Amino acid sequence: MAEKPFVDYYEVLQLGQNADLETIERVFRLLAKRYHPDNTESGDDERFREVHAAFEVLTDPGLRAEYDVQYDRNKSLQWNIFEQTSAIGGQEEDRRIFRGVLALLYAARRKNPRAGGLGSVDLERMLGVPREHLEFPNWYLKKKGWVEVLDSGQFAITVEGIDKISADDLAVPDNRLLSELRNVAPEEQPG
Repeated sequence: MAEKPFVDYYEVLQLGQNADLETIERVFRLLAKRYHPDNTESGDDERFREVHAAFEVLTDPGLRAEYDVQYDRNKSLQWNIFEQTSAIGGQEEDRRIFRGVLALLYAARRKNPRAGGLGSVDLERMLGVPREHLEFPNWYLKKKGWVEVLDSGQFAITVEGIDKISADDLAVPDNRLLSELRNVAPEEQPG
């Protein structure tokens, strides 16, 4: 019997893994209304079922805990961007690591603008690059002012780093955001 492909329920609900129950419920209501089959403008039966399945799992503490174990395992496989041997040398490999680190730190900062960062172990795991191959890129990115070290000891992208990503066309696409949220008052927006 073929194994079902992993479904990223956080992505289905367009939420971060740390979303609280209230946020999950609020976003679910918004998306359920949008994709409900009775909605003549934007109804989508398949998307509605995905949203409902995500809601069922992420609002049940036991199911969510089990899911988070699978999610972390799958996420580490997805982020294994580089083979170990590809980071051994050369300017092109360094540039790829620079971009990878900046992209990951951008995503972390976007999730938590005030304190979004990643530790060196997280960067190693997500990039699939051993610590010794991250020492030079981390030093360089800090010296350029694109990365800073937070009080927590985590690496975080700076405003200059975000500008660098934007200049390199590595920005997060607009379609990652809920289109309806652009017209919702800030106090009503999830997360």
